[in-house]
Amino acid sequence: MDEKVFLCASSALENSGRAVPFDVNYEGMTSKAFAVRYKGGVQAYLNRCAHIPMEMDYQENRFFDESGKWLMCATHGAVYAPETGQCVEGPCRKNLVKIDLNESNGNVYWHTTHNLKTVIF
Repeated sequence: MDEKVFLCASSALENSGRAVPFDVNYEGMTSKAFAVRYKGGVQAYLNRCAHIPMEMDYQENRFFDESGKWLMCATHGAVYAPETGQCVEGPCRKNLVKIDLNESNGNVYWHTTHNLKTVIF
């Protein structure tokens, strides 16, 4: 059964601002992930470029380009739509791996799936 996992307070995410990082177990491996707010909505993805699986942030927890309209991989320049993770420009092979989120009562939660679990320390 999928579970809802607390991520952060809603106020921690500002439109086109810094991401909130978190760790997940994706397909059996510990992976970095991030959540952002864009146009009022919250989105989360694995911190893994779809071109070559490398972390994307150009500075710690910074994923938006200068315009604040696109998520961009700092290493290869691949550009993704913040609302969907769809590759829109650059050397992308696939879209970003999306992580389901919801926001309620001033908090943001992510949801586990069959291949996306919490990290057990």
